[in-house]
Parts: sequence; C-alpha cells; structure tokens
Amino acid sequence: MFSNFIKTDINILKQQIKLPHYFNMDKLSAIQAPIKQEFTAFKEYFRSQFSSEVPLLNSALNSVSGSVGKMMRPMLLLLVAKSCGSVLPATHAAAASLELLHTASLLHDDVVDESPMRRSRPSLNALYNNRIAILTGDYLFSLALNNAAKTKNLEIIEQLSQLGCALSSGEMMQLQAQKTGVYSEESYLNIIKGKTASLFASCAYIGALSAGAAVQQAAEFRRFGELLGICFQIKDDIFDYYEGDIGKPTGSDMREGKITLPALYVLRTSKAPVVAVINEKLAAEKELDEKDIESLIELSKSEGGVQYALDRIEYLRAEALSMLPCAIPADCRNALVAYLDYVISRNK
Repeated sequence: MFSNFIKTDINILKQQIKLPHYFNMDKLSAIQAPIKQEFTAFKEYFRSQFSSEVPLLNSALNSVSGSVGKMMRPMLLLLVAKSCGSVLPATHAAAASLELLHTASLLHDDVVDESPMRRSRPSLNALYNNRIAILTGDYLFSLALNNAAKTKNLEIIEQLSQLGCALSSGEMMQLQAQKTGVYSEESYLNIIKGKTASLFASCAYIGALSAGAAVQQAAEFRRFGELLGICFQIKDDIFDYYEGDIGKPTGSDMREGKITLPALYVLRTSKAPVVAVINEKLAAEKELDEKDIESLIELSKSEGGVQYALDRIEYLRAEALSMLPCAIPADCRNALVAYLDYVISRNK
C-alpha cells in the first residue's frame, strides 16, 4: 500500500534494472517502432468497425471514430503480444474488443457526468442527445463482444467480461466514496484499480494470451499493466492541481467530490486549521466550497501532497519495470519502458 512506502525501496529497485536509452527518437516513435506494421494494420481494422447501414447510427459512429485518441491501450496490447511471440489475427480482434469496450464506457461516462466535451471536441451526448449516446455505446459494447468471440479463446472472452465488471465497480466505488464522505488511500487505490488500471492490466494480459504466452509470463505482464495504469491515473490526478493545457480546469476533480492522492496526504498530515474544517465537512457529507478547494490545492502543493504522489509514481515505475520478463526481445523491452515513461512524463 502507498502508506507503507519506503523511499529507499526505490533506489534498491533502480539498481536492479538497467534502463535503456532512446535518445534518437521521441517516446511515441520508440513505443511504436517494434509494431509499426502491426499497428498500421490494426488501425485499419479498427476503423472498419465504425460503420452501420442505419444512417443515424452510422452518423453517430463517424462522430465517435473522429475523436479516437492515440490508441495507447491497443499499442500496449500489441507490444506485449510481440514480446511474447507474434501479433496474430486474434491479437487484432482482442485489441479491437478492448478499445471498443473502452470507447463505449467513455460514451456512457459522458452521459453520467453530463460532459459536453471529449478530447477537446463536443461529446456525442452534446452533439445528439443522451439516448443516442447510450445506444451507440451499447452498439460498441456488442461489437466488443463480437471481436472477443473472434479470438476463439475462452480466457480472453472471460477477461473482457471481468473488465466490464471492474470498470463499473470502480465507478460505483467512487460514487460511494463521494456519497459517504469516507476517503482513504486504500479506497483511492481500489477505485483507480477498477476505473483505470484494470483496462491497462487487461490489455497486457490479453496481449500475452493472444500470442500463446505461458500463464506465469501473462501474469507478469498483467501486473506490469496494472502498475502502469495506476501511474497513469495518479499523474492524471496531479494535473488537477495546476493551471495549463491539461484538458480540465484546476480543482475540477474536487468540485465533483473526488479527493485524490495529493489532497489525501494533506488531509492526513497537515496541521493547518482549514484542514480540520474540511475533514469535518467531508465526514458530514457536505460539499466543499471554492475557498476550501483553493486551500486544499495550495496546501497540496506547499505541504508535500503533490510530491508525495510523484514519489508514489516513481516507486510504482520501478516495480513495474521489475515485472518485465527477462526473456523478451530488446526492442520490445525498450518500447515498453518508453511507454511507461510516456505515461509518466506526459503533460496532458
């Protein structure tokens, strides 16, 4: 657990891992280098999923396909598959199933959160309405299941269904924390394991399975993916404490009732009088006002909350690197390290 973190453990783990260098290319190029052809083929396959003979659905699908991001999760799946052997047709189907499930969950999230924007573009519910957004999400869920079935691998199909449960459970745990006012590092970690890390873990695990990896190797990659996903979410949460081009206004998480790791540290350790007041409000299930949020943001920066979160990322990075199996191609290892560093060093 984060609360048991010992800083010297980072140095021990760092000494055990020889980090590669990739000075001649940017991180995205380094990530894609071992799977350049496979990733191009996947993108073509994935785009083919976004079509329908129903004009309204086809229009909605075109809007969704135009807002697809960098496809970092399929990249991870393909990289792990390549690390374990070869990228096969089942690998493309598996990657599509996970990305379709992820995309569908985002459509539903935007409805639940009443979000007008998605990746700097109007969300589907804003372009059309909630009904169309939900139905389009349902359609993509069905496509995800269809692609999982194409792998003809029962374990992959089971993993996809478990992922759907994990994503929903993570969201419900967060809503429960907001409703009850009970916040802790343990509950925070459980929430992000469900909401975010489970998807990265599934990508890594299913990628290994699709290439025929042994159970132990697949499990190691699953843990690598989970740790990577936790790093991703902690870094994303840190953005909420700073102004800048990061995709959301400062303090937006707290305005939604989400208390993340930097603030959790301050709420536990700070002796500032305002912290006692904020803790009382949270325990009484009262909303924080703008002054409370501003104070919590400033204290998180000045009293070590953000640094505490950054230290956790560094620790988790080292542990993630230690999970990479030794017997994988050097270019794939370098790409996976570059992937992890990209997630950690991104600025939005």
